[in-house]
Amino acid sequence: MKKRAILIILDSVGVGAMPDAAEFGDTGANTLGNIYRLRGSLRLPNLYKLGLSRIEGSGLPLGGCAPTGCYGRAAEVTKAKDTTSGHWELAGLIMEKPFRTFPYGFPKELMDDFERKIGRGTIGNRVASGTVIIQELGDEHVSTGKPIVYTSADSVFQIAAHEEVIPLDELYGMCETAREMLNGEYYVGRVIARPFLGSEGSYRRTENRRDFAIPPTGDTILDGLLKNNKDTIAIGKIEDIFANRGITMSDHTRNNHDGIESLLRFIKEGTGDFIFANLVDFDMLYGHRNDMEGYAKALEYFDGRLPEIIKALKSGDMLIIAADHGCDPTTPSTDHSREYIPVIVTGPCIREGASLGTLGCFADIGATVFEYITGLKWPVGTSFLNIVC
Repeated sequence: MKKRAILIILDSVGVGAMPDAAEFGDTGANTLGNIYRLRGSLRLPNLYKLGLSRIEGSGLPLGGCAPTGCYGRAAEVTKAKDTTSGHWELAGLIMEKPFRTFPYGFPKELMDDFERKIGRGTIGNRVASGTVIIQELGDEHVSTGKPIVYTSADSVFQIAAHEEVIPLDELYGMCETAREMLNGEYYVGRVIARPFLGSEGSYRRTENRRDFAIPPTGDTILDGLLKNNKDTIAIGKIEDIFANRGITMSDHTRNNHDGIESLLRFIKEGTGDFIFANLVDFDMLYGHRNDMEGYAKALEYFDGRLPEIIKALKSGDMLIIAADHGCDPTTPSTDHSREYIPVIVTGPCIREGASLGTLGCFADIGATVFEYITGLKWPVGTSFLNIVC
Protein backbone atom coordinates (compact mmCIF):
# COMPACT_ATOMS: atom_id res chain seq x y z
CA MET A 1 0.00 0.00 0.00
CA LYS A 2 1.42 3.37 -1.07
CA LYS A 3 1.50 5.91 1.73
CA ARG A 4 0.71 9.42 0.64
CA ALA A 5 0.13 12.59 2.67
CA ILE A 6 -2.11 15.49 1.66
CA LEU A 7 -1.75 18.77 3.56
CA ILE A 8 -4.38 21.44 2.93
CA ILE A 9 -3.62 24.89 4.29
CA LEU A 10 -6.73 27.01 4.88
CA ASP A 11 -4.79 30.26 4.62
CA SER A 12 -5.27 32.41 7.76
CA VAL A 13 -7.90 30.23 9.47
CA GLY A 14 -6.73 30.66 13.06
CA VAL A 15 -8.38 29.23 16.19
CA GLY A 16 -7.52 31.68 18.95
CA ALA A 17 -4.82 34.06 20.15
CA MET A 18 -1.50 32.61 21.23
CA PRO A 19 -0.12 33.58 24.67
CA ASP A 20 2.21 36.17 23.11
CA ALA A 21 -0.48 37.69 20.86
CA ALA A 22 -0.33 41.02 22.72
CA GLU A 23 3.25 41.48 21.51
CA PHE A 24 1.87 41.45 17.97
CA GLY A 25 -1.15 43.66 18.72
CA ASP A 26 -3.52 40.70 18.47
CA THR A 27 -5.08 40.37 21.92
CA GLY A 28 -8.46 38.65 21.59
CA ALA A 29 -7.94 37.50 18.01
CA ASN A 30 -9.80 34.32 17.08
CA THR A 31 -10.55 34.07 13.38
CA LEU A 32 -13.00 31.15 13.58
CA GLY A 33 -14.46 31.86 17.00
CA ASN A 34 -15.09 35.55 16.45
CA ILE A 35 -16.74 34.96 13.09
CA TYR A 36 -19.09 32.46 14.74
CA ARG A 37 -19.73 34.72 17.74
CA LEU A 38 -20.56 37.85 15.75
CA ARG A 39 -22.30 36.17 12.83
CA GLY A 40 -24.35 33.86 15.02
CA SER A 41 -23.81 30.82 12.82
CA LEU A 42 -21.13 29.01 10.87
CA ARG A 43 -22.37 25.97 8.99
CA LEU A 44 -19.41 23.60 8.91
CA PRO A 45 -21.00 20.18 9.55
CA ASN A 46 -18.22 18.19 7.90
CA LEU A 47 -15.40 19.95 9.73
CA TYR A 48 -17.36 19.69 12.99
CA LYS A 49 -17.78 15.97 12.34
CA LEU A 50 -14.00 15.61 12.06
CA GLY A 51 -13.51 17.41 15.39
CA LEU A 52 -12.96 21.09 14.55
CA SER A 53 -15.33 22.37 17.24
CA ARG A 54 -13.58 20.27 19.89
CA ILE A 55 -10.29 22.12 19.44
CA GLU A 56 -9.41 24.00 22.61
CA GLY A 57 -10.14 27.71 22.34
CA SER A 58 -11.84 27.52 18.95
CA GLY A 59 -14.95 29.26 20.24
CA LEU A 60 -17.15 27.00 18.13
CA PRO A 61 -20.24 25.13 19.40
CA LEU A 62 -19.47 21.64 20.61
CA GLY A 63 -21.29 19.04 18.53
CA GLY A 64 -22.98 16.02 20.08
CA CYS A 65 -21.55 13.33 17.81
CA ALA A 66 -18.23 11.62 18.45
CA PRO A 67 -15.59 13.01 16.06
CA THR A 68 -14.47 10.85 13.16
CA GLY A 69 -11.09 12.53 12.78
CA CYS A 70 -8.15 13.43 14.99
CA TYR A 71 -8.09 17.05 16.10
CA GLY A 72 -5.97 19.61 17.93
CA ARG A 73 -4.18 22.91 17.53
CA ALA A 74 -0.57 23.96 16.97
CA ALA A 75 1.52 26.89 18.21
CA GLU A 76 4.06 28.74 16.11
CA VAL A 77 7.58 28.88 17.54
CA THR A 78 8.92 31.36 15.00
CA LYS A 79 8.36 34.89 16.30
CA ALA A 80 6.20 35.93 13.38
CA LYS A 81 2.72 35.70 11.91
CA ASP A 82 3.35 35.72 8.18
CA THR A 83 2.80 33.32 5.32
CA THR A 84 6.43 32.42 4.70
CA SER A 85 7.47 31.70 8.28
CA GLY A 86 4.23 29.78 8.88
CA HIS A 87 4.64 27.53 5.85
CA TRP A 88 8.34 26.98 6.46
CA GLU A 89 7.63 25.93 10.04
CA LEU A 90 4.85 23.63 8.82
CA ALA A 91 7.50 22.07 6.59
CA GLY A 92 9.96 21.54 9.43
CA LEU A 93 12.06 24.72 9.32
CA ILE A 94 11.94 27.06 12.32
CA MET A 95 13.44 30.48 11.66
CA GLU A 96 15.95 31.65 14.27
CA LYS A 97 15.96 35.18 12.88
CA PRO A 98 12.58 36.66 11.88
CA PHE A 99 12.22 38.68 8.70
CA ARG A 100 12.53 42.45 8.93
CA THR A 101 9.47 44.66 8.84
CA PHE A 102 9.28 48.30 7.81
CA PRO A 103 6.51 50.08 9.75
CA TYR A 104 7.64 53.49 8.47
CA GLY A 105 8.14 52.51 4.85
CA PHE A 106 11.31 51.48 3.05
CA PRO A 107 14.56 53.49 3.25
CA LYS A 108 15.03 56.25 0.67
CA GLU A 109 18.28 54.77 -0.60
CA LEU A 110 16.55 51.46 -1.31
CA MET A 111 13.65 53.11 -3.12
CA ASP A 112 15.97 55.34 -5.17
CA ASP A 113 17.95 52.30 -6.27
CA PHE A 114 14.78 50.35 -7.06
CA GLU A 115 13.37 53.19 -9.15
CA ARG A 116 16.62 53.48 -11.07
CA LYS A 117 16.62 49.76 -11.85
CA ILE A 118 12.99 49.57 -13.02
CA GLY A 119 13.12 52.85 -14.94
CA ARG A 120 10.06 54.30 -13.23
CA GLY A 121 9.32 56.38 -10.16
CA THR A 122 7.09 54.98 -7.42
CA ILE A 123 4.31 56.26 -5.18
CA GLY A 124 3.09 55.13 -1.77
CA ASN A 125 5.90 53.57 0.25
CA ARG A 126 3.94 53.21 3.46
CA VAL A 127 2.05 50.68 5.54
CA ALA A 128 -1.39 50.27 4.01
CA SER A 129 -4.28 47.97 3.23
CA GLY A 130 -3.90 46.84 -0.35
CA THR A 131 -7.55 47.37 -1.21
CA VAL A 132 -7.51 50.86 0.31
CA ILE A 133 -4.29 52.14 -1.21
CA ILE A 134 -5.31 51.32 -4.78
CA GLN A 135 -8.42 53.49 -4.28
CA GLU A 136 -6.34 56.28 -2.78
CA LEU A 137 -3.50 56.23 -5.31
CA GLY A 138 -5.05 54.44 -8.29
CA ASP A 139 -5.78 57.61 -10.28
CA GLU A 140 -2.26 58.96 -9.73
CA HIS A 141 -0.81 55.62 -10.76
CA VAL A 142 -2.88 55.51 -13.95
CA SER A 143 -1.93 59.07 -14.91
CA THR A 144 1.80 58.79 -14.10
CA GLY A 145 2.57 55.12 -14.69
CA LYS A 146 4.31 54.95 -11.33
CA PRO A 147 3.74 51.63 -9.51
CA ILE A 148 2.31 51.72 -5.98
CA VAL A 149 4.69 50.32 -3.36
CA TYR A 150 3.42 49.49 0.12
CA THR A 151 3.99 47.16 3.04
CA SER A 152 2.14 45.88 6.12
CA ALA A 153 2.83 44.49 9.57
CA ASP A 154 4.32 41.49 7.76
CA SER A 155 7.67 41.37 6.01
CA VAL A 156 6.41 42.22 2.54
CA PHE A 157 7.33 44.56 -0.32
CA GLN A 158 4.14 44.83 -2.35
CA ILE A 159 3.89 46.37 -5.81
CA ALA A 160 0.44 47.26 -7.12
CA ALA A 161 -0.11 48.18 -10.75
CA HIS A 162 -3.06 48.45 -13.13
CA GLU A 163 -2.79 45.68 -15.70
CA GLU A 164 -3.55 48.14 -18.54
CA VAL A 165 -0.86 50.55 -17.35
CA ILE A 166 1.93 48.14 -16.45
CA PRO A 167 1.61 44.73 -18.19
CA LEU A 168 1.84 41.66 -15.98
CA ASP A 169 5.21 40.59 -17.39
CA GLU A 170 6.70 43.98 -16.54
CA LEU A 171 5.15 43.92 -13.06
CA TYR A 172 6.55 40.45 -12.40
CA GLY A 173 9.92 41.66 -13.66
CA MET A 174 9.81 44.53 -11.16
CA CYS A 175 9.13 42.01 -8.43
CA GLU A 176 12.10 39.90 -9.48
CA THR A 177 14.28 43.02 -9.34
CA ALA A 178 13.02 43.86 -5.86
CA ARG A 179 13.51 40.26 -4.74
CA GLU A 180 17.20 40.40 -5.65
CA MET A 181 17.60 43.67 -3.74
CA LEU A 182 15.83 42.50 -0.59
CA ASN A 183 17.69 39.25 0.12
CA GLY A 184 20.58 40.72 2.08
CA GLU A 185 20.54 43.35 4.80
CA TYR A 186 16.87 44.18 4.24
CA TYR A 187 15.85 40.51 4.67
CA VAL A 188 12.26 40.88 3.43
CA GLY A 189 10.27 37.65 3.38
CA ARG A 190 8.17 38.21 0.29
CA VAL A 191 7.81 40.52 -2.67
CA ILE A 192 4.22 40.39 -3.91
CA ALA A 193 2.81 41.47 -7.26
CA ARG A 194 -0.64 43.02 -6.70
CA PRO A 195 -2.19 43.71 -10.13
CA PHE A 196 -5.56 45.42 -10.37
CA LEU A 197 -8.12 46.64 -12.91
CA GLY A 198 -10.99 49.12 -12.95
CA SER A 199 -11.34 52.87 -13.03
CA GLU A 200 -11.68 55.84 -10.70
CA GLY A 201 -13.56 54.89 -7.55
CA SER A 202 -13.87 51.21 -8.46
CA TYR A 203 -10.40 49.69 -8.68
CA ARG A 204 -10.32 45.96 -7.86
CA ARG A 205 -7.48 43.50 -7.42
CA THR A 206 -7.28 40.61 -9.88
CA GLU A 207 -6.30 36.97 -9.34
CA ASN A 208 -2.94 37.47 -11.10
CA ARG A 209 -1.10 37.94 -7.82
CA ARG A 210 2.34 36.36 -7.60
CA ASP A 211 4.59 35.88 -4.55
CA PHE A 212 8.38 36.05 -4.78
CA ALA A 213 9.70 34.58 -1.55
CA ILE A 214 13.22 34.40 -0.21
CA PRO A 215 14.46 30.80 -0.58
CA PRO A 216 14.23 28.69 2.60
CA THR A 217 17.20 29.33 4.88
CA GLY A 218 17.59 25.63 5.70
CA ASP A 219 16.24 22.24 4.72
CA THR A 220 12.49 21.60 4.77
CA ILE A 221 10.70 18.27 4.51
CA LEU A 222 10.30 19.05 0.80
CA ASP A 223 14.09 18.81 0.46
CA GLY A 224 14.12 15.69 2.62
CA LEU A 225 11.42 13.99 0.58
CA LEU A 226 13.23 14.78 -2.66
CA LYS A 227 16.45 13.26 -1.28
CA ASN A 228 14.44 10.13 -0.50
CA ASN A 229 13.08 9.99 -4.07
CA LYS A 230 9.61 11.12 -3.03
CA ASP A 231 7.57 13.53 -5.14
CA THR A 232 5.94 16.69 -3.83
CA ILE A 233 3.07 18.32 -5.69
CA ALA A 234 2.46 21.99 -4.89
CA ILE A 235 -0.96 23.60 -5.36
CA GLY A 236 -1.63 27.33 -5.15
CA LYS A 237 1.16 29.62 -3.95
CA ILE A 238 3.20 26.82 -2.34
CA GLU A 239 5.76 26.89 -5.17
CA ASP A 240 6.30 30.62 -4.60
CA ILE A 241 6.64 30.30 -0.81
CA PHE A 242 9.37 27.67 -1.17
CA ALA A 243 10.99 29.28 -4.23
CA ASN A 244 10.12 26.05 -6.08
CA ARG A 245 12.67 24.11 -4.01
CA GLY A 246 12.00 20.44 -3.36
CA ILE A 247 8.90 20.52 -5.58
CA THR A 248 8.39 17.97 -8.34
CA MET A 249 5.24 19.38 -9.91
CA SER A 250 3.15 22.50 -9.30
CA ASP A 251 -0.21 23.95 -10.23
CA HIS A 252 -0.38 27.66 -9.50
CA THR A 253 -4.13 27.90 -8.96
CA ARG A 254 -5.67 31.32 -8.44
CA ASN A 255 -8.54 30.74 -6.02
CA ASN A 256 -10.14 28.19 -3.69
CA HIS A 257 -12.37 26.65 -6.32
CA ASP A 258 -9.49 26.03 -8.71
CA GLY A 259 -7.33 24.77 -5.84
CA ILE A 260 -9.92 22.22 -4.77
CA GLU A 261 -10.44 21.06 -8.36
CA SER A 262 -6.68 20.62 -8.78
CA LEU A 263 -6.43 18.81 -5.46
CA LEU A 264 -9.21 16.39 -6.41
CA ARG A 265 -7.56 15.66 -9.74
CA PHE A 266 -4.20 14.79 -8.19
CA ILE A 267 -5.79 12.72 -5.42
CA LYS A 268 -7.88 10.69 -7.87
CA GLU A 269 -4.90 10.13 -10.17
CA GLY A 270 -2.86 8.79 -7.26
CA THR A 271 -0.13 11.26 -8.17
CA GLY A 272 2.77 12.17 -5.89
CA ASP A 273 3.84 11.15 -2.41
CA PHE A 274 3.04 14.51 -0.80
CA ILE A 275 0.40 16.97 -1.98
CA PHE A 276 0.84 20.40 -0.38
CA ALA A 277 -2.04 22.78 -1.14
CA ASN A 278 -2.74 26.36 -0.12
CA LEU A 279 -6.27 27.74 -0.41
CA VAL A 280 -5.73 31.49 -0.36
CA ASP A 281 -9.16 33.11 -0.63
CA PHE A 282 -9.82 33.18 3.13
CA ASP A 283 -6.82 35.44 3.63
CA MET A 284 -6.51 37.33 0.35
CA LEU A 285 -10.15 38.10 -0.39
CA TYR A 286 -11.72 38.29 3.06
CA GLY A 287 -9.33 38.42 6.01
CA HIS A 288 -7.32 41.39 4.78
CA ARG A 289 -10.52 43.17 3.76
CA ASN A 290 -12.28 42.58 7.09
CA ASP A 291 -15.07 40.87 5.17
CA MET A 292 -16.52 38.61 7.85
CA GLU A 293 -19.46 37.45 5.74
CA GLY A 294 -17.27 36.62 2.76
CA TYR A 295 -14.87 34.74 5.03
CA ALA A 296 -17.74 32.73 6.54
CA LYS A 297 -19.15 31.82 3.13
CA ALA A 298 -15.69 30.72 1.93
CA LEU A 299 -15.41 28.44 4.97
CA GLU A 300 -18.85 27.01 4.27
CA TYR A 301 -17.95 26.47 0.62
CA PHE A 302 -14.84 24.51 1.60
CA ASP A 303 -16.83 22.48 4.09
CA GLY A 304 -19.32 21.63 1.36
CA ARG A 305 -16.52 20.31 -0.86
CA LEU A 306 -14.82 18.36 1.92
CA PRO A 307 -16.85 15.13 1.45
CA GLU A 308 -15.65 14.98 -2.18
CA ILE A 309 -12.05 15.25 -1.02
CA ILE A 310 -12.45 12.56 1.65
CA LYS A 311 -14.29 10.24 -0.74
CA ALA A 312 -11.44 10.55 -3.27
CA LEU A 313 -8.74 9.45 -0.80
CA LYS A 314 -6.89 6.25 -1.60
CA SER A 315 -6.42 3.50 0.98
CA GLY A 316 -2.97 4.76 2.04
CA ASP A 317 -3.77 8.48 2.08
CA MET A 318 -3.49 10.65 5.19
CA LEU A 319 -5.26 14.02 4.96
CA ILE A 320 -4.24 16.90 7.24
CA ILE A 321 -6.13 20.19 7.30
CA ALA A 322 -4.32 23.11 8.95
CA ALA A 323 -3.53 26.82 8.54
CA ASP A 324 -0.46 29.09 8.58
CA HIS A 325 -1.55 31.99 10.86
CA GLY A 326 -4.73 33.92 11.59
CA CYS A 327 -6.35 36.92 9.92
CA ASP A 328 -9.34 37.80 12.05
CA PRO A 329 -11.78 39.81 9.90
CA THR A 330 -13.71 41.01 12.94
CA THR A 331 -10.92 43.20 14.35
CA PRO A 332 -9.97 46.74 13.25
CA SER A 333 -6.66 45.43 11.92
CA THR A 334 -6.39 44.20 8.32
CA ASP A 335 -3.14 42.36 9.04
CA HIS A 336 -2.47 38.74 9.99
CA SER A 337 -3.08 37.74 13.60
CA ARG A 338 -0.86 35.72 15.93
CA GLU A 339 -3.04 32.64 16.51
CA TYR A 340 -2.97 28.93 17.04
CA ILE A 341 -3.81 26.95 13.93
CA PRO A 342 -6.24 24.03 13.69
CA VAL A 343 -4.95 20.53 13.00
CA ILE A 344 -7.42 17.97 11.63
CA VAL A 345 -6.29 14.51 10.50
CA THR A 346 -8.36 11.89 8.67
CA GLY A 347 -8.04 9.10 6.15
CA PRO A 348 -8.92 5.45 5.56
CA CYS A 349 -6.24 4.20 7.98
CA ILE A 350 -6.42 7.06 10.50
CA ARG A 351 -7.88 6.58 13.97
CA GLU A 352 -11.13 8.25 14.91
CA GLY A 353 -11.63 10.65 17.78
CA ALA A 354 -8.06 11.06 18.99
CA SER A 355 -7.20 14.43 20.54
CA LEU A 356 -3.82 15.90 19.64
CA GLY A 357 -4.13 18.59 22.30
CA THR A 358 -1.84 21.55 21.70
CA LEU A 359 1.17 20.78 19.52
CA GLY A 360 4.36 22.59 20.50
CA CYS A 361 5.14 23.86 17.02
CA PHE A 362 3.88 23.84 13.46
CA ALA A 363 6.84 21.61 12.60
CA ASP A 364 5.13 18.70 14.36
CA ILE A 365 2.91 18.52 11.28
CA GLY A 366 5.89 18.35 8.92
CA ALA A 367 7.58 15.73 11.10
CA THR A 368 4.42 13.60 10.95
CA VAL A 369 4.14 13.91 7.18
CA PHE A 370 7.80 13.01 6.73
CA GLU A 371 7.62 9.97 8.99
CA TYR A 372 4.40 8.74 7.40
CA ILE A 373 5.86 8.86 3.88
CA THR A 374 9.44 7.76 4.52
CA GLY A 375 9.38 5.94 7.86
CA LEU A 376 12.18 8.29 8.98
CA LYS A 377 12.37 10.96 11.68
CA TRP A 378 12.62 14.65 10.79
CA PRO A 379 15.09 16.48 13.10
CA VAL A 380 12.71 19.38 13.83
CA GLY A 381 9.34 18.93 15.48
CA THR A 382 7.75 15.91 17.12
CA SER A 383 5.75 13.49 15.01
CA PHE A 384 2.27 12.60 16.27
CA LEU A 385 1.98 9.65 13.90
CA ASN A 386 1.72 7.22 16.83
CA ILE A 387 -1.44 9.03 17.94
CA VAL A 388 -3.26 9.10 14.62
CA CYS A 389 -2.25 5.69 13.25
